[in-house]
Amino acid sequence: METEAAIREGSIQVTALLLVAASVLLVLGVAGVGASLPLVGLLLALAVVLYATRSTEPTVGRIGGLNVDHLLGSLWLAVVVATLPLVFELSATPEEVQALGGLLGLAGMVNYFVRPLYLLAYDLVSSLLGTGEGRANGR
Repeated sequence: METEAAIREGSIQVTALLLVAASVLLVLGVAGVGASLPLVGLLLALAVVLYATRSTEPTVGRIGGLNVDHLLGSLWLAVVVATLPLVFELSATPEEVQALGGLLGLAGMVNYFVRPLYLLAYDLVSSLLGTGEGRANGR
């Protein structure tokens, strides 16, 4: 895969995973669930189950530029990412769990909006090393 396409693909997958992780925390917060050690254990058990049952065969394909098969295969990672803030804030109220979900969502959207900077940095480095074609964004 071409490097520019890999940057685009990787950044959109990270954005999608962060948004799924944010959704997990937002749903928990709206449901009135605060952070606790049993919740962390339950989420980690869910991540293990998702990891064990992930499919390696492509079934859905690409939808709207997003590789859905890859996202479904790494859904367990989104649950792990959603669990991490809860580990550091075990006494979070449901409102704080919602806020943590909002912060994960914000991180996902920041990643999405700085994607052109990733591509610009790649173009600059490849032009400095002489490996680029001398055109911005590989075009």
